Amino acid sequence: MDYDVKDIKLADQGKLKIEWAEATMPVLRLIKKRFQKEKPLRGMRVTACLHV
Repeated sequence: MDYDVKDIKLADQGKLKIEWAEATMPVLRLIKKRFQKEKPLRGMRVTACLHV
């Protein structure tokens, strides 16, 4: 899969943020576990926009 990355130097910082979210938001772990098993999005294209 191809990706367009604006600034690859920010990858480590982004990974830390993802790890923080996984550690502090237990519902994300539950969703991840369920979706890994059931694969409800298989075959779908998912697009998201996040404004913080």
